[in-house]
Amino acid sequence: MGKNLVIVESPAKAKTIKKYLGKDFEVLASYGHVRDLIPKDGAVDTEHDFAMHYQLIEKNTKHLEAISKAMQQAEALYLATDPDREGEAISWHLFEILKERNFLNNKEVHRVVFHEITQRAIQEAVNHPRLLLMDLVNAQQARRALDYLVGFNLSPLLWKKIRYGLSAGRVQSPALRLIVERELEIERFKTEEYWTIEADCKKERQKFTARLNLFAHKKIKLLASEIKPKEQETHLSISNEAQAVSIRTTLLELAQGRLQVTKVEKKQLKRQPQPPFITSTLQQEAARKLGFVTKRTMQIAQQLYEGIDIGQGAVGLITYMRTDSVHLAEEAIADIRETIKTRYGEDNLPKQPRQFKTTAKNAQEAHEAIRPTLAGRHPDDIAQHVSPEQLKLYTLIWQRTIACQMIHATLATVGVDLACGEGNNFRATGSTVINQGFMLVYQEGIDDKKAAPEDERLLPPLIEGEWIPLQDILPEQHFTEPPPRFNEATLVKDLEKLGIGRPSTYAAIISTLQQREYVTLDKKRFTPTDVGRIVNKFLTEHFTQYVDYDFTAKLEDKLDAVSRGEQAW
Repeated sequence: MGKNLVIVESPAKAKTIKKYLGKDFEVLASYGHVRDLIPKDGAVDTEHDFAMHYQLIEKNTKHLEAISKAMQQAEALYLATDPDREGEAISWHLFEILKERNFLNNKEVHRVVFHEITQRAIQEAVNHPRLLLMDLVNAQQARRALDYLVGFNLSPLLWKKIRYGLSAGRVQSPALRLIVERELEIERFKTEEYWTIEADCKKERQKFTARLNLFAHKKIKLLASEIKPKEQETHLSISNEAQAVSIRTTLLELAQGRLQVTKVEKKQLKRQPQPPFITSTLQQEAARKLGFVTKRTMQIAQQLYEGIDIGQGAVGLITYMRTDSVHLAEEAIADIRETIKTRYGEDNLPKQPRQFKTTAKNAQEAHEAIRPTLAGRHPDDIAQHVSPEQLKLYTLIWQRTIACQMIHATLATVGVDLACGEGNNFRATGSTVINQGFMLVYQEGIDDKKAAPEDERLLPPLIEGEWIPLQDILPEQHFTEPPPRFNEATLVKDLEKLGIGRPSTYAAIISTLQQREYVTLDKKRFTPTDVGRIVNKFLTEHFTQYVDYDFTAKLEDKLDAVSRGEQAW
């Protein structure tokens, strides 16, 4: 039995840390939270300064007993739970329970914090412990009290008015509202027909297309509904087949088999890399690129963080996966830059390291972005030791991290105007990559928007004044589409934008909505169920505050202020 007892949340984390600390340290897991509010009325006593009444979580009592037994033998306690609000609260609850049982008398108690599970980080944390941060603990208690009070007061009403077993939550209810409102928007949507007209051109052996953007001196707008009254004389929309065919006939007669190049615009664009991952952007990209649901992304990220045996015992492969910060430690940046130099050459390394600004108000710069613990550990180096899913997520994190410190990509864009008689114009656009830069390693995925393929096209060399053979003019029918239903990536993006919930809660919000049968996930898109619609209608009409986006976001800001010690809970 070691003289020092270290407590972490999970057995996987315990195993990795034990390897680094040696025989003087015993490392045990609490298996998550050890106490929660009593599940009945009065758990939060609103009459007596919101006193909170806790009880032990039954399934974790055996782990708590093992911790208590070990503490009787140990000389010092190291609370090494996760470096966030929840982790701080778990440490505090453990401290309180062991203190009540008189197992801490005359014994040293330390809180140790690390953001990656590597030998250096663990040794550093143990050598520089701190005290429990009561501001963080209180912020978690305030959050838990609010969740309890909202749920405990609203849920019975839903049982009474709608059906037994339903629940309302401080964060899940606004999230449900987002999904229901999007569905209502889709149902109200009126499809509008519109037509585009394209010229098929050819120069030597290279074909390209150009789109009509001016006809009879009038600018083309896609939709008739977009043309304002004052624009009637200067703008035009092609809204039916007869009109499109008539325009085609006119243009073909005017063209006589050729169009004239009247303008060639060339520009160079710089495209900058995205910042390294934070929790929400990792969840979004894993959904877009890997098809992972949010909960799965977090489970796999946790495995990579807690440690995997890659040949020399378990080692943490990524930094802590719940973070709002895009900050990278100086030594991490040096490691990344060295990897870029070795793998991609000095040409792809900017003179100065890139610094990214964290936008989240509550992000702590001591926290880091999600990155590999060792930049030189290429995905190929660990491929045979990890599962296919772990490899996919690690690869995504590795690529994004390396790319964020590489030079920008340089693109050449070209826009060409082709005249067809007086007052008629076709426009062709294209782009080429001059220097890939960071795009050599990574490009961010796209949500729901159809990438504009014409912008990616290569155009032949074109010179102002030259005549280009016209092969045909083709009208094409289109219909406007309703806004898409949310998928996990776009829902997380909107929740984050509105300030609802926090990175650690997004996966739980989505799971709760599905478990309560408020929404279904069909082809990776959320559709509200009838029950979800009824619950949302009931809450929206009678308890507006609880589903109000602004109210929920401001509450999150206040809880963040408590965690920073700026506000009393």
